[in-house]
Amino acid sequence: MSARVRAIIGVAFMSLLLVLYFLFAGVRAVALLSSTEPIAIAMGVALIILPLLGVWALVREIVFGFRSTQLVDELGEAGLHPEELVSSEIPDRSVLREQADAVFPRYKAAAESDSGSWQAFMRLGLVYDAAGDRKRARSAIRQAISLKRN
Repeated sequence: MSARVRAIIGVAFMSLLLVLYFLFAGVRAVALLSSTEPIAIAMGVALIILPLLGVWALVREIVFGFRSTQLVDELGEAGLHPEELVSSEIPDRSVLREQADAVFPRYKAAAESDSGSWQAFMRLGLVYDAAGDRKRARSAIRQAISLKRN
C-alpha cells in the first residue's frame, strides 16, 4: 500500500472519529444548555464552540493536504522533484535526512532568487520535510500554494 493511500485512510479514520466526538459533544452541550446553572451553560457553550474550531482546523488541514498533493504531482509530472530525494536506493530515513541537509542550501537559494516561483518553494518544502523540519516545510509549501493560486 502506498504512502498516499495510507495517509488518506488515516485522514478518513481520524475525521470519522472527530465527527463522532462532535456528535457526542453536541448531545452533552444540549443537555448542559438546558440547565439553569451558569457554569453548566458556559460548559455547554464551550462544547459547541470547541467542536466548531475542530471542524475549521480539520477542513484547513484537508485543504492543505489536497493542494500540496496536487503541487507534488505537478512537480513529478514536470520532472522537477528534488532529484537527490527521489532515488529508490535510499536505505533509511537518516540517510534521507543527511542528503536533504546536504542539498538544502541550493534549494533555499533557488527559492530566494526566484521568489515568484511556486516550484522553487515547493521543492524547498520537500527538502525541509526530508530534513525533518516540518514547520518550515509547511511554511514553504503554503507559500508555494499561495504563489500557484495567484
